[in-house]
Amino acid sequence: MFRKVLVSNRGEIAVRILRALRELEIPGVAVYSDADRAALHVRMAGEAAHIGPAPSVESYLNGRRLLEAAAAHGADAIHPGYGFLSENAAFAEACERAGITFIGPGSAAIRRMGSKTSARHIAAAAGAPIVPGTQDAVASAAEAAAVAREIGYPVLLKAAAGGGGKGMRLVHAEDELAPALRDAASEALNAFGSGEIYIEKYLERPRHIEIQVLADRNGHIIHLGERECSLQRRHQKVVEECPSPLVARNPDLRARMGEAAVRIARQAGYHNAGTVEFLADQQGNFYFLEMNTRLQVEHPVTELVTGLDLVHWQIRIAAGGPLLLRQEDIAWNGWALECRIYAEDPDNQFFPCPGRISDLEMPSGPGVRLDSGVYRGWTVPIDYDPLLAKLAVWAPSRDAAVHRMQRALGECLIAGIRTNIRFFRDLLEDERFRRGALDTGLIEDFLARGRAPATGDAGAEAAAILAAVAHTESQASNGGRVPPSVSRWLAQGRARMLR
Repeated sequence: MFRKVLVSNRGEIAVRILRALRELEIPGVAVYSDADRAALHVRMAGEAAHIGPAPSVESYLNGRRLLEAAAAHGADAIHPGYGFLSENAAFAEACERAGITFIGPGSAAIRRMGSKTSARHIAAAAGAPIVPGTQDAVASAAEAAAVAREIGYPVLLKAAAGGGGKGMRLVHAEDELAPALRDAASEALNAFGSGEIYIEKYLERPRHIEIQVLADRNGHIIHLGERECSLQRRHQKVVEECPSPLVARNPDLRARMGEAAVRIARQAGYHNAGTVEFLADQQGNFYFLEMNTRLQVEHPVTELVTGLDLVHWQIRIAAGGPLLLRQEDIAWNGWALECRIYAEDPDNQFFPCPGRISDLEMPSGPGVRLDSGVYRGWTVPIDYDPLLAKLAVWAPSRDAAVHRMQRALGECLIAGIRTNIRFFRDLLEDERFRRGALDTGLIEDFLARGRAPATGDAGAEAAAILAAVAHTESQASNGGRVPPSVSRWLAQGRARMLR
């Protein structure tokens, strides 16, 4: 096992990894920028290294400083979490050259699967279905037009070197193609350093379903089933669940998707944890989309349903240990949901809302898991992704999981900043969501239909709550007892005011 592991990330994922290291009795080293000196992951680490100013290019994306910090603190491994340098083949290769274990796949596999066009070649070679389109980047607008005419409009232009919606354009007709190609290439070049664009047939209202794989260095690979990740805004997932409502109705689909994911991972020469992403139609046809060569943000739902700790397995595999699990050992028990809680304003196009958290109360209880990177008094910086926490729940059925999530969301109080908590509470009431009739356009449709309006006189309610808060705080400060029912009503009312 490792002598010491440096966690080259921040926020809730750094906290998650540090906790796993503590459970495995491996010392962990946190890193921090100027903006994160008082961050939770720094507070809980035994050791911490300053790696530069707030801008991520000068800190969390600076591989040289991360390697220097690892060497200075005697770390023989680096866990990159997700985001930042977690899928950077050059950084993984630099770790290899420095004799430091990169807790993830090898640099060659990251490079193969990091290019969307290379990944399509690998998936095709593995016999997995892929979305109709080009295997390589198009060389010109004329070539793009010929391909689009062959596969039929609408088509998607996509960046070969990245994801997250950058360098992506939906094209409905040929007269839109050339300008869209220029815009997509320019955006991709700025975001990823490569302006290469390839073309896929646009699938109308697909589901986004991904398969978790685990692979050791001896070529033993299994899958841990699927996650439904169709609920997205601006191509970013915000609600995930395991299993998928579609796959749960068709157990054969899980086996076929799982087998395809394992074949792709084997073809790529992959080891450690990874996720193969697919698009699926309502008839059960599925197509390879891409592979994420790292731990996923939504990994808790898989852990809750399978009972496995993915971070523990990442570390063991990276240390050379065998994967002591067979495919037949994997069972899926119950249902899990996750909501990503962001400092953002859903009423203003989900615009980030950094600031100081003046009050914080989060739910607990049976079947509730909170992966958080914040605390009361912490100032959410403007410099990074505004993810505050991931709230996940488990229950025996999907309906029970939805009810448990509603209860948990109702107990969340994050004051001083705007969050998307109320948005989730509204979304979970949506009839299409309740039926499990999910697709990647559901949130857009939900917002277009309009969220449920607040009931009652908001001003009168606010005045009543403020008066009650003043009265009960005065009682409590003088030794009086505030009934639990009143405390709950005040917390819920205060949460409504702050959101």
